[in-house]
Amino acid sequence: MEKENSRALCYRTVYQGGEGELVEKKSRFIATIRPVKTQEEALAFLEEMRKKYWDATHNCFAYIIGKKSELARFGDDGEPAGTAGRPMLDVLAGEGLCDTCAVVTRYFGGTLLGTGGLVRAYSQAVKAGLANSVLITKKLGVKLRLSCDYSDLGKLQYRLAQDGFQTVDSEYTDHVELTALVPVEEKAGLLSRITEATAARVQTEEMGEVYFGEAGGQIRLFDD
Repeated sequence: MEKENSRALCYRTVYQGGEGELVEKKSRFIATIRPVKTQEEALAFLEEMRKKYWDATHNCFAYIIGKKSELARFGDDGEPAGTAGRPMLDVLAGEGLCDTCAVVTRYFGGTLLGTGGLVRAYSQAVKAGLANSVLITKKLGVKLRLSCDYSDLGKLQYRLAQDGFQTVDSEYTDHVELTALVPVEEKAGLLSRITEATAARVQTEEMGEVYFGEAGGQIRLFDD
């Protein structure tokens, strides 16, 4: 139980980054979103964008690091305080994202937007970037190897399907072995129901914890 509590049971992040763009009173705002796991990665990404858009008026940023959002930073890069980085950070936090960095590049169009206009523009730019990114919810799960005779296979498969658990591997020999992904907090309940449904004839083996989530219509496994 102590190990489970030391890790986030579930968190939302960016699986694949993207870009979004909007124009407000001739000012061009380009948002670039990228997954990052450390502050060093976030700062390196910011420097990359500054070099890419070296002729831009501003390159503002916001990032949240840690599966429990332990670190959050933002910067206005010369824009009036509170009009760029903070609204960008608020969008990331509002989406429940972590391990994510957003950089919004602005090319000034000659017309001042005012405080409210800047806040809206930077916020909307980040939302546009996120709309073109692939987001994923990662759950902390345990791999369970379930072994049974063919006579119990139907009951086992039915139980897994009813509870909505994913089977990631299977092996058919003189008996059947299924490998299922189960959120750690639901493991005990599932094992109890399998025991009841098969009169304890299914053998179970834990094969370690892993984060998993669905992206692009497929279940992805992660070591983080």
